[in-house]
Amino acid sequence: MKTLTDHLAQYAAYHRDPRNLLSHFIGIPMIVLAVAVLLSRPGMDVSGLWLSPVALVALASVLFYLRLDLRFGALMGAVLLFCVWVGAQLAQQTTAIWLSAGVGLFVVGWIIQFVGHYYEGRKPAFVDDLTGLIIGPLFVAAELGFILGLREPLRQAIEARVGPVRLRQRPIDA
Repeated sequence: MKTLTDHLAQYAAYHRDPRNLLSHFIGIPMIVLAVAVLLSRPGMDVSGLWLSPVALVALASVLFYLRLDLRFGALMGAVLLFCVWVGAQLAQQTTAIWLSAGVGLFVVGWIIQFVGHYYEGRKPAFVDDLTGLIIGPLFVAAELGFILGLREPLRQAIEARVGPVRLRQRPIDA
């Protein structure tokens, strides 16, 4: 079974251009929120809680993240709880509001992702391994932690495998 370092290093290999990383800080949260919104229907209010398919997806995701790392798992749990809450709020609106918010976030988020990968000069990680779809949000959380000076041994272990984020950017037409 892959470790946290294994997963993040594999994903990081596709994300060494700073412009691509920046696109992920914007696009991935939009996509995660979009999925939460879109999976919030059908749903029902049960004692003040909105129960819908997103609850099961979020629970399974959090269990996966917790298995990899307790601290990141707890952080991802909080992020997903927020996304589930937003999704529930939008799911209880008109179909037009719910669907336009979910589809809009999803499409714009993916456009941002693909622009980032244009700069990277490499396809998205999930093309080669579908686990990239669940690792992407965790990768963004880890990169934010690294920027804040947290989890330095993990950053060093990842960079030992795939190298640091490039300081010089690849020319656009290369």
